[in-house]
Amino acid sequence: MQSLLHTYRRYRTLKDDVIHALPIAILMPHSSCNCRCVMCDIWKDNKNAKELTLSDVEQLMGSLKKLGTRQVLLSGGEALLHSNFFRLCDILHTQKIHITLLSTGLLLKKHAAALVDSVDDIIVSLDGNEALHNSIRNIPGAFEKLAEGIAALRSIRKGFPVSGRTVIHALNYREWPAIIDTAARIGLDHISFLPADVSSTAFNRETPWDSSRQQEILIPKEQLPVLEEIIEYIIQRYAAEFESHFIAESPDKIRKIYSYYAAQHGLVAFPWKACNAPWVSAVIEADGTVRPCFFHEATGNIHKESLEEAVNGEKALQFRRELDMSRNATCMKCVCSLYLPPFADPRPGN
Repeated sequence: MQSLLHTYRRYRTLKDDVIHALPIAILMPHSSCNCRCVMCDIWKDNKNAKELTLSDVEQLMGSLKKLGTRQVLLSGGEALLHSNFFRLCDILHTQKIHITLLSTGLLLKKHAAALVDSVDDIIVSLDGNEALHNSIRNIPGAFEKLAEGIAALRSIRKGFPVSGRTVIHALNYREWPAIIDTAARIGLDHISFLPADVSSTAFNRETPWDSSRQQEILIPKEQLPVLEEIIEYIIQRYAAEFESHFIAESPDKIRKIYSYYAAQHGLVAFPWKACNAPWVSAVIEADGTVRPCFFHEATGNIHKESLEEAVNGEKALQFRRELDMSRNATCMKCVCSLYLPPFADPRPGN
């Protein structure tokens, strides 16, 4: 349970746009990835791998403590490729920070014994059943390693929390029901869904994708009725899974995935979403770059200034003061919004 002082500081942040409290930090410890996903370009720069040093993380701790950070998400790339991953976790745990690992799942079995003591929960990527997942990941045996990793974690600690996340796009939307069944079969606690980002420079894109590249991932206009039928089938067929929150989103949020793809074809407006990510979180990349979220431009770098200075410098303040999410093109097309009220604790189970 968070303190009244922390809640007050978060209200102040929303009021004056100065980050007085930062409940969530997303760290990218390592820039490389061990998958070659069709909807992501991170792996294309593996030869230029970068990582946050232990000194970088130790220096961050002062800012994270002062800003009252409650949860750190270790993203990437694949965070488990970091040369001192578990020492990094030890440093974060000195401040009793909840650690969530976002992972491809390929290395879970190898590190299972250490992971159950070093992170608090894990979110894995799931793209389909065995054949489809391996095809989209472009890694032979990726599904088998994922399933074995989950089993290994649970064999060491029965209730260790592992959930899944699926990007729905042209290559897997027809298999959406099978993805839900597969998530249950391999023992995930929850599964969440989001559409594919095709327009930003996130995920290591030097420039936004051109139209031909987008069409590889976008669900075709003529197939939108099929997508809509599948969504309505899921809402009816998996009513119990929505009720139990095995499917993390509500039916209305699932329907917004249809609206997102319809908007990409100019048929409707992009669905509105509540988001306050730039006021409650920050992304620190493997080269030290600090962003207000995955999709917006950098506001600083921890190699040149403290995290507090990066999130509260003039560039960052101006960005938050001028940001109108209802009109900003990046926000309108965003696939991964975050909304955390001032009174809410970001840590799972709190």
